[in-house]
Amino acid sequence: MAATYTQPVQALIDELGRLPGIGPKSAQRIAFHLLKAPTGDVTRLSHSISDAKARVRFCSRCFNFAEGDLCPICLDDRRSAQVLCVVEESSDIVALEKTGEFHGRYHVLLGAMSPLEGIGPEQLKIKELFARIGAEGVEEVILCTNPNTEGEVTALYIARMLKPFDIRVTRIASGLPVGGDLEYADELTLGRALTGRRDISA
Repeated sequence: MAATYTQPVQALIDELGRLPGIGPKSAQRIAFHLLKAPTGDVTRLSHSISDAKARVRFCSRCFNFAEGDLCPICLDDRRSAQVLCVVEESSDIVALEKTGEFHGRYHVLLGAMSPLEGIGPEQLKIKELFARIGAEGVEEVILCTNPNTEGEVTALYIARMLKPFDIRVTRIASGLPVGGDLEYADELTLGRALTGRRDISA
């Protein structure tokens, strides 16, 4: 017979299970850990979550995480406005910054196209990307979406829609594992993929 828990415990397990990458067993282990942890530790965790949710927003320019209107990268005048790197999530920016190979600006799509999940261009920040091209004098767009089906579909769609802008459109080079995520790639592999990017035609 399946184990039964009191309502508060089951509610905690259910909520943890809704987090990405957390399955039922992991949710149960985390819930038990939190229940056994000192009250102060749990209070700090709860405060950190509430504080981040209250203070962090999306950058009005690139949709990276920010505390103010613009994120630190968009506020950095040393970054080149001529080269724009398009990624799926803010976590991809962290991975790319670790390589030390990119000195331009970013644009976060907040996802990737996935027809099966009902995610099309309208659900992503693609229209906002196109609006930045002329306004910021962009000369090259580097498509750094993940090397999986959704990422490739998204990259090809954006490349096709960028044709009328008459700018260079490139895609990060192979070397990243197919089906993987940028945020889990090591800095050396990701750096080589970035410097070895190729022109893309759609």
